[in-house]
Amino acid sequence: MKTQKQVIISIGREFGSAGHEIAERIAKRYGLSLYDHNLLREVADSHNVSSEELEIFDEMKHNKFLYRTVKGMSSSPADNVALMQFNFLREKAEKGESFVVVGRCSETILKDYPGLISIFVLGNMEDKIARISRLYGKTEKEAERFIKEKDRKRKKYHDSHCKTKWSETHTYDLSLNSSTLGIEGSVDFLSEYIDKRTARMK
Repeated sequence: MKTQKQVIISIGREFGSAGHEIAERIAKRYGLSLYDHNLLREVADSHNVSSEELEIFDEMKHNKFLYRTVKGMSSSPADNVALMQFNFLREKAEKGESFVVVGRCSETILKDYPGLISIFVLGNMEDKIARISRLYGKTEKEAERFIKEKDRKRKKYHDSHCKTKWSETHTYDLSLNSSTLGIEGSVDFLSEYIDKRTARMK
């Protein structure tokens, strides 16, 4: 990857698909900053507030029936936290920075930047259950419920802030089932795709 080209790698993911770990490895491979859960801390620091205060309202669904927006300002704390994160990412992109970002509607809010490469990582349910059971010490049934709950929340958050639909293939440049290649194989495959996309960028 040539450093003079701006490359923004957006990675959406199903819970348990290892999408976050894949994003970490891609960021490390290309020497790029990774914005994931730390994004909230970055935003909090830039606004001189505690990240704990923002975390309460992080990734919550926009509810147009409970809150109003007047002159671009929302009465919803969750909407304002989302907007702060979206603006933070846009500012980074506007400065010409290259980075990897996990979720946060980034494939949509950064779509106007030519260096954007959007990826969605999914996985077979049995593999996701095994991973979540191992990581969180849950039974298979508990893990499956947890996965469905997390993905339901992600979909509601995404779809309430975007015109595009979470996880649907046309929303992203590329969707990959991490179960087919494993984590390392998925990273290698995506890196090859990123390299080819980068080579075509002006």
